[in-house]
Amino acid sequence: MTFEARPIGHVESALVDRADAPKQADEGAPDAWLVLDPALAPAAADIAVGDELVVVTWLHDADRSVLVVHPRGDPSWPPTGVFSTRSPARPNPVGLHTVRVLGRDGTRIHVDALEAIDGTPVIDLKRALAPRPEER
Repeated sequence: MTFEARPIGHVESALVDRADAPKQADEGAPDAWLVLDPALAPAAADIAVGDELVVVTWLHDADRSVLVVHPRGDPSWPPTGVFSTRSPARPNPVGLHTVRVLGRDGTRIHVDALEAIDGTPVIDLKRALAPRPEER
């Protein structure tokens, strides 16, 4: 089986070094821009200010050989398989980021707190779903 994912754009961010990036967006991540390929304008035409999106990225600087990590890089936590964590180091380093749209300029989409570093490839955008109702 072959599989190919193509970038639809990239992140423009003040974060340029992985060491400076917060582990999660709610830990002080800055606003950023999603710069989409202009040929994809029709696909983004209905994205509006206030929309909540899931940005799917390819964490291009991640170590793909890592299978076990200490969660949040804290050695006091037990080693844990990466599929039970949100570690960027994993066999297929796909990042998922929930953001709110703050503005638009053509195929440039301004979003709130995004922990991806500058230049990170964007591979998809999806409208965020409402949280699941609690089970009763």
